[in-house]
This record gives sequence, C-alpha cells and structure tokens, in this order.
Amino acid sequence: MSGERVMKRKSSIWLPALLLAVLLTGCQSNGLDALEDDRTSDSGTVSLTVWGAEEDEELLRQIIDGFEAQYQGQADFQITYEPQSESHCMDALMADLENGADVFAFADDQLNTLVAAGALEPVENADVVKSSNLPEAVLAASVNDTLYALPLTADNGYFLYYNKQYFSEQDIASFDRMLEIAAEHEKKVSMEWSSGWYVYSLFGNTGLTVGLNDDGITNYCTWNSTEGDIKGIDVARSMQNMALHPGFMSTDDAGFVDGVKNHTIIAGINGVWNAVAVEQAWGKNFGAAKLPSYSCAGQQVQMASFSGYKLIGVNAYSENWDWASKLAEWIANEENQKLRFTLRGQGPSNTNAAASEEVQSAPAITALLEQSEYSCLQRIGGNYWDPVSAFTADILSGNPSGKSLQERLDTMVEGITAP
Repeated sequence: MSGERVMKRKSSIWLPALLLAVLLTGCQSNGLDALEDDRTSDSGTVSLTVWGAEEDEELLRQIIDGFEAQYQGQADFQITYEPQSESHCMDALMADLENGADVFAFADDQLNTLVAAGALEPVENADVVKSSNLPEAVLAASVNDTLYALPLTADNGYFLYYNKQYFSEQDIASFDRMLEIAAEHEKKVSMEWSSGWYVYSLFGNTGLTVGLNDDGITNYCTWNSTEGDIKGIDVARSMQNMALHPGFMSTDDAGFVDGVKNHTIIAGINGVWNAVAVEQAWGKNFGAAKLPSYSCAGQQVQMASFSGYKLIGVNAYSENWDWASKLAEWIANEENQKLRFTLRGQGPSNTNAAASEEVQSAPAITALLEQSEYSCLQRIGGNYWDPVSAFTADILSGNPSGKSLQERLDTMVEGITAP
C-alpha cells in the first residue's frame, strides 16, 4: 500500500496531494492509539529522516529514542536526525521534495507554499488534533479550514530579556534608556537585524504596513512612505542612531546566547527558545518583559512583533509515510510537548500541556503574553526577507553605497513587493 501511495504522489509532484494522511499519536491520552492498523506492524526496515532545529538535537534524539522503544518489535527503525533551520525548512524541502526529510519542523508562515506544492496532505482525524490543541495553533496549521500539519508550539514570537542587575522595571520601558545603561557599563543590548523577523518590530506600530497580498505569494509594503505622522525615513533614521550607539549590538541567535553567557550582553530581543540558557546564565537576575518603546520622529513608539507557531509536517513523498506520520504525532503529543518545555522552554500548543502550572508561571511565557497585544501573525511572502536584510546590513556598515536613506528604503520596498 505504501508503494502505491508513493507512486501516486510522484505522478503529481506539482499538484496539491489528494490522499489523506493518517496521523496517529504516540501518546495514549489523546485517543488515537485505537486507530492502529496492519500498515504499522511487521514493517521490516523503516528508514526515516527528521529535520529539526540544531538547538533541538538533544530533545529530538530523546523523543526518537522513546518512539523506537514504544514500537519496538514492529519494525527495524533507522531514524536519522539532521539539523535544519525551521525558518529555512521550506527552501531546503522544495529543492528536492521526493528526497527531502520524512518529518520536519517548520514555521507556520511556510504552510501555504508547502501545501500548494503538494508537500503536505490533509490531516486525517483532524477533529481529534483540533480538540487537543489551542485554536490559534490549529488555525496556523490550516489552509482554508483544512488541517495540514500538527501544531507543535504556541510561542514562536519574541520579547525582551534583561539582566535585573543592571535594569529596573522603569528602565526597560525605554530602549533608548537601556542603550545608555549598557554603554555606561561597557555592555551591549542586542537585536538581530539580519532577520526581517525582528526588524518588523521597528516598523510595526508606526502606521507603516507590510503583509501578504490576496494571491498568497506577493507582498504589499509602505515602509518607504513619505506621508503620515511617521514616515519610512523616520524609522530609518532611528535605526541609524541605534546602529551608531555604543550600547547596541546586532547579532544572531547564537551570538545572543554567547554574549549572555560571557556577560557582554545584558539585554536582548529574542525568543522563548533561549529562555533556559538565559536563565541559567543570569540566575536570580533573569528578567523577561514585553518589548520597550523607542524614539522615532519625536515620539515614543511601542515596538511591535511578529508571532507565529512551529508545526510538524510529514512529507507527502515519504516512502515510509505511515511510520513518518506516527513519528510526527509522537513528537507533537502532550507528553513530548511538556518535555520540550522542560528542556527548551518552548510554550506548548497542546491545551493540557499549556494549562500546566509550570508553563503558566514561566517568566518568558508571561512576557510573550504581554507582548501579544502588540504582535500580529506572520504572513509574509518569500520576497520579504532578503531586501530587509540588505537594507539593515547597509545601515550597520555605514552606507557604503552612498545612497540616500529614501533611495535605500525605496530599493528595499521594491524588492519586498516584487512579483
């Protein structure tokens, strides 16, 4: 049966897959174990490749070990973990769908493209999945009310980490004040400008807009607008001032964690996935809060944020699709979402796991909830990322092109909105 399934998929690689996926959980508490059938018994050798974030390697290996123990004797498992950035998962998968990972973690904004390419099939038993996960997470895993992936986390957003040794609650209300304090102590406040995911925070509450057009592929963007109380050039000037400030540092995720550990970074805008590492480094001085405001056009602008969800998908072209589906469910079940929170600090999408006292009392989760008032679901086409990165790189390097700020804004928006 599996062979027939793969042949049918390969004959329609550019069409949305029409066959239903059987997604069975490895957790008895969610009621899907009764759906076992002959396809998962006496299966011989089962080779599967799992893609997940590099930071999740220890967690995923532990989960995979549990899966193999749960189904011991039903197959000879050869499960390989490979590190793959969740934000770039779609690009890697689309490069070679038929030979891509069987099971993969990805950010929810990639769902539409993966579904359109036939990389994912509708989730069978969707009602069971929907009833055990937060409604917002289910929505993020769906296209036109059809569920195509398993919700994994409900916290794919960012907020402010700060070291209480240096900052008071009043200080953290202002990004400008935080930069001053950092400079006074010859330390840094960090933010990743190489990623448009974080750069959105500076434009998001200004009246300037960016988003996905109705075609689900191209973008609209007014970040270069010359009208309104806050113009695009006002935000760009604020960014220039930040880039020149001795208390500011633009660094990636790994650089943020390294800086926290070596005490060069005393505050930073980052995500909940690093909560465990930051809390271990700062101990009793660990603090988390919504994002601060920053100075722009003579005003204090509350920083915005993108929010999102992490999902688990099953490759429609997997040669061991049934077992891949079972592994995906195992990764996303209630117990393993609790384990994910314990080891990685990531907020569960599973309603029971999310309602636990441990999750509800976590400072990082509380900060994320506070920031949610100023966040919006990330729905951006692929042409958004590179132009934003090029724009911020130019600001950080002191404008080697010699072009005016408005020209650089226009170039960025032209790239973002390109067909």
